[in-house]
Amino acid sequence: MSKQYQQDNLIGQSNALLEVLEHVSKVAPLSKPVLIIGERGTGKELIAERLHYLSARWDQSFIKLNCSSLSENLLESELFGHESGAFTGAKGKHEGRFERADGGTLFLDELANTSGLIQEKLLRVIEYGEFERVGGSKTVQSDVRLICAANEDLPALAETGEFRADLLDRLAFDVITLPPLRSRTEDIMPLAEHFAISMARQLGLEYFGGFGAIAIEQLMMHDWPGNIRELKNVVERSVYREGSEGQEIDHIILDPFASPYRPLSRIKTRERQVRPVEPVMDKPELDVGKNETTIVQNSLEFPINFKEYTENAEVTLLQRALAEGQYNQKKTADLLGLSYHQLRGILKKYNLLDKS
Repeated sequence: MSKQYQQDNLIGQSNALLEVLEHVSKVAPLSKPVLIIGERGTGKELIAERLHYLSARWDQSFIKLNCSSLSENLLESELFGHESGAFTGAKGKHEGRFERADGGTLFLDELANTSGLIQEKLLRVIEYGEFERVGGSKTVQSDVRLICAANEDLPALAETGEFRADLLDRLAFDVITLPPLRSRTEDIMPLAEHFAISMARQLGLEYFGGFGAIAIEQLMMHDWPGNIRELKNVVERSVYREGSEGQEIDHIILDPFASPYRPLSRIKTRERQVRPVEPVMDKPELDVGKNETTIVQNSLEFPINFKEYTENAEVTLLQRALAEGQYNQKKTADLLGLSYHQLRGILKKYNLLDKS
């Protein structure tokens, strides 16, 4: 059993967590695909590890890959491998994750970000247990238990054609949905104490002095949009800054950027440069003369590129709504009067998904 798994933080006694762990225990012994659904930071990878180590494959490889971190071509190569000369720079045969996980478990995170090509090849592996390396014709057999994770509504994506419905059917032998931390409030303090003690050890402190009343109130009242990952960072930062020499933590530092000297301006890279939207005057005046019409406005100068102007306006509105919704896409969609998937489509159009 791996050291990482032994040190996992599946800590808590809330009914929501205990139900998930019981669910995991039931499905773990089967070599069937499992989908893990949950918000970012809820511990999807830890659940995948638990599924593996409670299965008959526990002594075989547990291989993982984040599907959102690679382009389609690189992801295809990483999953299925490639032959020498398959593409520029492919100097030798490369074994993909399916080959390396043979006999064990393969965990694919951020599954919703995969392309139609990747989804088609995944479907074939699940159905037949075989695939070809990129640039190859030889069929490779692979006995892999597939566990996938997503933080999106995959059935809704399948309904709109953004995810293969047949692949979803095959993957969803069973689905484990992880509760957000805000639904596990009784687990917040046990988790916080666990992270604090661990950080005190890293700092070489003799002991952790505990949390004061104000700090506990801060921890319990915060919404935790980043879930357990955010809680871990917040607690470790607070211990590092406030808990030296075993002192009690009186204040939780929720926002590390909070400062009276924080710069208010942003510098964008050239490819992401978006011109600020100019305010539109309520009633522009028309000056008609010399067979042409000129719109007189203090804030606009014509002619303008209508498409570019309206796109910039949409991007600015999206950025403001995302900030107002604390970068929670469901909240942002509500603020804009859109459905969740309408918002996802617009964010994807403007390459803003990685900013939300």
